[in-house]
Amino acid sequence: MKKLSINEISRFINDGFVKVENAFPIDLADECRDILWKATGCERNNPDTWRQPVIRIGELGLEPFKKAANTHILHRAFDQLVGKNNWIPRMTLGSFPIRFPSEVPAADTGWHVDASFPGPKNADNYLHWRINLQSKGRALLMLFLFSDVSNEDAPTVIRIGSHLNVAKLLERAREYGLSFLELAQKLASVPSRDEALATGNAGTVYLCHPFIVHAAQDHHGKNPKFMAQPPLQPKMDFNINRPENELCPVEKAILKGLGK
Repeated sequence: MKKLSINEISRFINDGFVKVENAFPIDLADECRDILWKATGCERNNPDTWRQPVIRIGELGLEPFKKAANTHILHRAFDQLVGKNNWIPRMTLGSFPIRFPSEVPAADTGWHVDASFPGPKNADNYLHWRINLQSKGRALLMLFLFSDVSNEDAPTVIRIGSHLNVAKLLERAREYGLSFLELAQKLASVPSRDEALATGNAGTVYLCHPFIVHAAQDHHGKNPKFMAQPPLQPKMDFNINRPENELCPVEKAILKGLGK
């Protein structure tokens, strides 16, 4: 069974992500994409029906998606990055942002870090999702590619090493953490970093540190992009105060960001 190399784990700690090619079979990607095409309500061979820059499909618990999320390759990588058996298998793959070639800009292309746990409701009864230093509720951000994604096909943009800066931003917020919007506003103060594009063939999965800064972008290619971006949820919250030999790579990266 393939596992992540020492170099790949080191890059995950330093860069904030690792690309796993052939994480699930191409025929499974094709089957999932067929289901998603039907869910969009668009005609595959008629671009005139592609009227929006992005269509979001909600949770789908169908068997092909369960299989894609639970291959031996991915399970082994989860053990290596977040701690053996310290994760909950995915039965769905979250939402699916399907991006189409369009002259209309998408409205969701800002830099951000995905939030992971609900905070208290405000006066308007609105629930603000939050992020804290322990990454409560999220072990990884995962990008599942169900179609081939080139540089022109709206690949997710990843700020290399930005998870280290985010750890420092979250340090003073303690257990309560920051809301999605609070952290997004603070990202303006983070030094610029090189960027990577989450490209690859269908069946590729990017496993990202939960603090990684990333953004969607507009589609400038010809073929719609099909992907999912679910979290991997932990069984137990991370604990960066344990002995070093007990820390998983996610925790080691947090400590590296804190300069410890």
